[in-house]
Amino acid sequence: MILYLHGFRSSPQSFKTSLLAQRMAALGRADEYVCPQLPPSPREAILLAQEIAQKCDPATLTLIGSSLGGYYATWLAERLGCRAVMLNPAVHAARDLASQVGVKTQYHSNEPFEFKASYIDELQKLAVAQITRPERYFLIAATGDELLDWHEMVALFAGAKQHIIQGSDHGISDFAEYADEVLAFCGIGARA
Repeated sequence: MILYLHGFRSSPQSFKTSLLAQRMAALGRADEYVCPQLPPSPREAILLAQEIAQKCDPATLTLIGSSLGGYYATWLAERLGCRAVMLNPAVHAARDLASQVGVKTQYHSNEPFEFKASYIDELQKLAVAQITRPERYFLIAATGDELLDWHEMVALFAGAKQHIIQGSDHGISDFAEYADEVLAFCGIGARA
């Protein structure tokens, strides 16, 4: 089972989530892929992710977290002991999103939502200073990420499998090149 946690202002309609959903469907495994719309509140987002994750055996669950979703996936993977793939994950989300307080819009729908100041405190409570069992993690970080520092990602996920992309961008617009590697780490490959 794959549980994909999208980033800030993103949605299940993003390029990466849509691509993975299509790949899983092509493999006849669409029912093993879930990507919920996460609420703006970090506390509520984690509760929703936990509710979905707890229906799975941690040994068969892989979290995929992109940007803020990577921050959530790190916290959740540490509690559940499952595998996790990080796609340009936020490492210091409270610091990085402090400037985003206010009314924002979703990227894929332009639907407005409020990112409240209290959410910064919620993010601080989810901080992971150091991961345990790095073999459970796979980091994909782009040196061209225009929003987050890939050096911080590499430091937090030291010892984990890492694929550092030279260039690219925060959204990993060339993600199609890495999707098979992500699915392989999740234990999903083409059926014979």
